[in-house]
Amino acid sequence: MINFKENKDLETLNHSCAHMMAHAIKHLYPQAKFWVGPVVEEGFYYDMDLGDATITDEDLPKIEKEMKKIAKDGKKIVRHEISREEALEQFKDDPYKIDLIQRMPEGTTISMYTQGDYTDLCRGPHVDNEKMCRYFKLIKHSGAYWKGDKNNKVLQRIYGVCFPTKEELDAHLADLEDAKARDHRKLGKDLGMFMFSDIVGAGLPMYLPNGFTVRRALSDYIMDKELQQGYLHVMTPSVANVKLYKISGHWDHYKDDMFPAMQDRRDPDNAYVLRPMNCPEHMIMYKSKLHSYRDLPVKIAEIANDFRFEASGALTGIERARAFTQNDSHIFCRPDQIGDTIKEVTALILDVYKDFGFEKYSFRLSLRDPANKQKYFGHDELWEKSESELREVLKEMGVPYYEALGEAAFYGPKIDVQVRSALGHDVTLSTIQLDYQLPERFELEYVDKDGEKKRPVVIHRAILGSLDRFIAFLLEETKGILPLWLAPKQVVVLPVSGEKHGAYAEEVAAQLKAMGVRAEVDARNEKLGYRIREAQTAKIPVELVVGDGEVEGKSVTVRRYGSNEQKQMPAEDFYKAIREEIASKK
Repeated sequence: MINFKENKDLETLNHSCAHMMAHAIKHLYPQAKFWVGPVVEEGFYYDMDLGDATITDEDLPKIEKEMKKIAKDGKKIVRHEISREEALEQFKDDPYKIDLIQRMPEGTTISMYTQGDYTDLCRGPHVDNEKMCRYFKLIKHSGAYWKGDKNNKVLQRIYGVCFPTKEELDAHLADLEDAKARDHRKLGKDLGMFMFSDIVGAGLPMYLPNGFTVRRALSDYIMDKELQQGYLHVMTPSVANVKLYKISGHWDHYKDDMFPAMQDRRDPDNAYVLRPMNCPEHMIMYKSKLHSYRDLPVKIAEIANDFRFEASGALTGIERARAFTQNDSHIFCRPDQIGDTIKEVTALILDVYKDFGFEKYSFRLSLRDPANKQKYFGHDELWEKSESELREVLKEMGVPYYEALGEAAFYGPKIDVQVRSALGHDVTLSTIQLDYQLPERFELEYVDKDGEKKRPVVIHRAILGSLDRFIAFLLEETKGILPLWLAPKQVVVLPVSGEKHGAYAEEVAAQLKAMGVRAEVDARNEKLGYRIREAQTAKIPVELVVGDGEVEGKSVTVRRYGSNEQKQMPAEDFYKAIREEIASKK
């Protein structure tokens, strides 16, 4: 998808189109007063006060029609300048413009732009005339608090896009339709994977049977990979004493993102909080016994439920929620093991990406912002040491990477793997973080070969990251057409006649279930064609049709999702083929 702010010519064109929209709205709603109309990543918008009028979906075509008339007329867009005092006089009846002007320093020269019978306060720049804005589309409307303050009046906001040519506009609108079809929130609802309820609480997803099946398959998949590499899986509680997070530093540096603490008169000396992450618990686990240098690295891993009190406006389905599950691990190692450990973690990440067919990704070295050190804890020496070590490991691995100031975790720098989505967005799926700080705060130790106690280094790593975000990413990448091994329903058996062929269909499904295949029978009293279409709508990867010939020959007729082709084969051959395909995770 296009980022309108990354292309200066496109940014100027869209800003001019925002003004043309305001011009049209002023014709249709003479009482309209306007706040701001900036260009954003997805196009432009304008915030406005229309008095008692409320914009509906039916109003957008009317506004577009007026905009087309204005564009056809092709009035020049003319810049002129006035003093701050003149601007205050000219806009004395417009509280929104007065607010903008009053925040400008005394003596400021203010630029204005006029197009026909419409004049607006603006820094510019703009295109030469409104005819250049004729290839546009209004996308949606919503409400927005004035200045983003919930205590202020709700203004009406209209979004749109504009392009130099009709072909570019049409291509972008097609991309937007594709994005709608890929929206994991829509797919999750259509496929019966997860749901939300205001009564349960905003940002708290509930996984339905199909969604839970996918979560379990992903959990088993990544835990099996980790077991092969010597990880030790644990389970820790989702709530812990605030004292733990004071030691870790989360309470001082992260409490605004945590749920409020819980305290009761029955236990006045303690307060408890839902955990935002599980690193502190793993530190306590490591510290519970004495370790030799020979024991290291110790790899503690968990499929952990975590909670963060995200702002309601930031919640986005299961991609960003208040309750989520992390594929998390903390590796406790000696300083001389850092390089090899990070390389091993990176190899695991790339192995997983190969399984899922991810080919477009990049490595980002996320560093502390030296101009804003109060966001982080620890001292400069440990930060500089850990940043330089991560940089050196990336160079040794020979992978291309770029650096990003201010993207580090508050306790240490990290390597983020940015995967390019089908919608053109870079999504962080995997992270590797190097941490000298928490071992210091928790006073972690191991006995070195010289008999002295030393501090281990902690490597935080997440391969799938948040399982919830990973599922959202997969749904949008595949449009809900999940690979066979991961699909919640892998096979549906469709008897031509439930009465005549139902018993054989149940026999086939039972055999598949015994092999661990997620299979079901659809013997409803509906036409076969209808049931086939239903299976296609549910995006079930494999349909098996059984009729007289299949019953007699102990065979099945195989249809794949999205294909009209069908192939009859002995049932035993199908059992073998599907078992191998699922095992291969293709």
